[in-house]
Amino acid sequence: MPHSKVYIHFVWTTKNRIPYLNTYDLRKKLWDHIKENARTKGIFIDIVNGYKEHCHCLISLGIDQSISKVMQLLKGESAYWMNKNQLCKAKFGWQDEYFAVSVSESALDKVRTYIGNQEQHHRKETFRTEYDELIEADDHGNSKV
Repeated sequence: MPHSKVYIHFVWTTKNRIPYLNTYDLRKKLWDHIKENARTKGIFIDIVNGYKEHCHCLISLGIDQSISKVMQLLKGESAYWMNKNQLCKAKFGWQDEYFAVSVSESALDKVRTYIGNQEQHHRKETFRTEYDELIEADDHGNSKV
């Protein structure tokens, strides 16, 4: 039986980076829903968290899963769920784009901590700064995450 250990750190934003996820309770509901939905689809989410306009996920890809398919399943269904349950005053949506980077086993705890601390992290740093640092780290191979 094939077995893989491929961890991917995903980041994606709300449509036009609108801070739809403006309360802790709403974010918690959404992250719990994303995790439960993923479980039913055979997607292993190690940790999910984020802030007002974005989501971070650490996912272990299954042997037959692709980055694009996992993103399609998680983003599409969670936007549908948000709208069906009228959890936002306006129509909720995710941006089409996303960021994905592989994570070595030796960095898993560091990435888990980083994702888990999003609430505190964004009291000090904007998402724009965070995203620019993630992209730059990806281009140069060194990251604070």
